[in-house]
Amino acid sequence: MANSVTWCRMLKQSDMVADVMKSLKSYCESEQFKGWDPYDGLNSKVFQTLPFFKNSALCRLAVIQGFKRSPVNFRRLAMVPKEHNAKGIGLFLQGYCNLYKAVIKNPELAESLGSAKELLARVGELADLLISMQSKGYSGACWGYNFDWQARRLFLFPKYTPTVVATCFCATALMDAYEITGNKDYLDVALSSAEFVLKDLHRTPIYGGFLFSYSPLQGNDTVFNASLLGSRLLACCYHYTGNETYRDAARSSVEACCKAQSEDGSWVYGMLEVQSWIDSFHTGYNLDALIAYEEMTGDTTYHNAIDRGFKFYIENFFESDGCPKYYHDKKYPVDIHCPGQLFTTLFRLHKMDQYQGLAENVLDWTLANMWDRKGYFYYQLKKGVNSRIPYMRWSNAFMFNALSYYLLGQCR
Repeated sequence: MANSVTWCRMLKQSDMVADVMKSLKSYCESEQFKGWDPYDGLNSKVFQTLPFFKNSALCRLAVIQGFKRSPVNFRRLAMVPKEHNAKGIGLFLQGYCNLYKAVIKNPELAESLGSAKELLARVGELADLLISMQSKGYSGACWGYNFDWQARRLFLFPKYTPTVVATCFCATALMDAYEITGNKDYLDVALSSAEFVLKDLHRTPIYGGFLFSYSPLQGNDTVFNASLLGSRLLACCYHYTGNETYRDAARSSVEACCKAQSEDGSWVYGMLEVQSWIDSFHTGYNLDALIAYEEMTGDTTYHNAIDRGFKFYIENFFESDGCPKYYHDKKYPVDIHCPGQLFTTLFRLHKMDQYQGLAENVLDWTLANMWDRKGYFYYQLKKGVNSRIPYMRWSNAFMFNALSYYLLGQCR
């Protein structure tokens, strides 16, 4: 009887998520998947006419942080255009692949999500768009962001500078598109990204292994989630090719990152003094990468790190009312990435059934507090000040992908 009640509740929850996804899908499609980003302040046409400010690291940082932190959206006034973002397109592509799989499994979802034929057509459109957005001049396929990014006062990434984070999300989405469509061009582009990881990123030796850098530029070399996403991508390429160079390099990075894991199962963001925080969604990235490495290579050496990391994750980032925390030791800001990553991580670690109650609780809280009936998700809630700006990559692409995993996890 209890199992029947649980199953009925899951069906109702799935129907609700399908309705939310229908609204979100409609909003994002109406915007042609273009939008603003928390970090796109330097795309302001007003700012670009001021050479003194444009050439100052402090001014660049002030502009980015001013736009990012303001609860009021000044982008239209500052002439910041809505644009495609490669990582956002990768998230949408992965999400449509998941929706296609969900509709194949549960055809009744087509009423809310679209027919399998319609979803397949969208997969092809987004995959082709993503391939056209590659950064040029590197050893393999790679992707960056559509804005200059000043990270504190330490380093500047000019727009379209490829990062291993964006590249992993984009390449693995193309792999899934290949699995659905059979279009080998998608796989060939995705597999070439291994050469970007191996030849264009530099390495920091540590703990008997090394960390992949965030990008080919110097300055952000010791970020654990970035290195693990490099490992994830190489492991996926190994799965398709059997190239042991990919597997061995992936393992060296995994080795270093797992040895850097704290006794309680947590990871700090990176090794620089200013990167010593512990947060929710980057912990989820780490776990996703480690399970992908394990499943793609068959190497179970690091499974204990996954178990310890997941235990820390599940016990420290979610409050009893379903509110998802950004940091392990404080509530605010509540960021839309945090609930979204939970659904993705539960699916990828095959724990959705076990933690269904938590997933439902967090979903209910998120829809009550961070979902707008106009069809989009908010960026952040802060104590006393909220940002309800509908960022395309950060909020809507991320939640589109996350909810697609939630729906796929409910399919039987």
